[in-house]
Amino acid sequence: MAKAKPSSSAAAKSAAAASAPPATVHSALVTYSSMLALLSLCPPFVILLWYTMVHADGSVVKTYEHLREHGVVEGLKAIWPMPTVVAWKIIFGFGLFEAVLQLLLPGKRFEGPISPSGNVPVYKANGLQAYAVTLITYLGLWWFGIFNPAIVYDHLGEILSALVFGSFLFCIFLYIKGHVAPSSSDSGSSGNVIIDFYWGMELYPRIGKYFDIKVFTNCRFGMMSWAVLAVTYCIKQYETNGKVADSMLVNTALMLIYITKFFWWESGYWCTMDIAHDRAGFYICWGCLVWVPSIYTSPGMYLVNHPVNLGPQRQEFRRTNGKCSVWGKAPSKIVASYQTTKGETKTSLLLTSGWWGLSRHFHYVPEILSAFFWTVPALFSHFLPYFYVIFLTILLFDRAKRDDDRCSSKYGKYWKMYCNKVPYRVIPGIY
Repeated sequence: MAKAKPSSSAAAKSAAAASAPPATVHSALVTYSSMLALLSLCPPFVILLWYTMVHADGSVVKTYEHLREHGVVEGLKAIWPMPTVVAWKIIFGFGLFEAVLQLLLPGKRFEGPISPSGNVPVYKANGLQAYAVTLITYLGLWWFGIFNPAIVYDHLGEILSALVFGSFLFCIFLYIKGHVAPSSSDSGSSGNVIIDFYWGMELYPRIGKYFDIKVFTNCRFGMMSWAVLAVTYCIKQYETNGKVADSMLVNTALMLIYITKFFWWESGYWCTMDIAHDRAGFYICWGCLVWVPSIYTSPGMYLVNHPVNLGPQRQEFRRTNGKCSVWGKAPSKIVASYQTTKGETKTSLLLTSGWWGLSRHFHYVPEILSAFFWTVPALFSHFLPYFYVIFLTILLFDRAKRDDDRCSSKYGKYWKMYCNKVPYRVIPGIY
């Protein structure tokens, strides 16, 4: 870690700032209550979320009934899996692999912002390389039959349990290290054990000269495990069902796009509040080691055993004459009869569930949103860049009204029934 050269008066002020306790914006009662609540409630919440997603079909009601029947303490003990040797092997194997990549992969030198003590943290920007190597290696191990990622899902409860306990012990290590062997002058105690443990003792803790602990916990373990688990859930669903549902593909693709952006921009993250202001304690480190891989991946965790086929819903509904599933269950519909110009009586099915249960022309919503979001980079200094968005909105709203008028004339009372069941024309809850 490089050292800037401040004046003597500035050095004295920065040294005082570095050892000062973290500033709080709430009263002492609110601050301590919040810290104690998060320290005590976050660990069981992680396990309850996993249990609900994997074993209770995503139903909070089922989990609540389990806890009510057995009591909160006994019910939680019954569903809390104990860490196993397999779980510890997976965690340590993954952690060691990421630590080696963090240390050995090449990368440009990057200097973070000057710290309160005048230190300049120096990093090796190789996150994108580590991300690529991790995913290629993980998929390669699966493809060549060396390691089956489905094992990770099968032992997920044990892994999360091990992370809950292991990361808590790791935070104790950080607390002790901050007292005994801080890595820089950007450290110090508030004089309160709870605050020191929760918020951390050190701003830039390192093991040796080059291994930055917060880069590892926040980026190379937390964010990387998010990507690995997203891929894991895809593979598990494929091995269970012989295919991957389009809902899982959308979920995974969007997550990987976000995570890819993160690692492409990782050096920018090192200048943010998480790294440059928040110290390494329970709040940041336990959160990244446990909260990120459990909470952030939970939609995919649920989808593994509950695949939803989004698909071209209305086209599939018409092709199968309503004999299909929409969002995992039989579709609701209205059988509408009408007369052709030749006087023949025919029937049509009007879909009233899925996307078309939200609004009668819901397919216009993503078109308008897409136009808006690819225009947002122009910001809001001028009106004209948004002309296309406004034009498209007017065009589609008018088209929706004309289509409604046509269908009302065609189906008569059946269209009125449809409008009563699906009251919104385009935007659910608004129009």
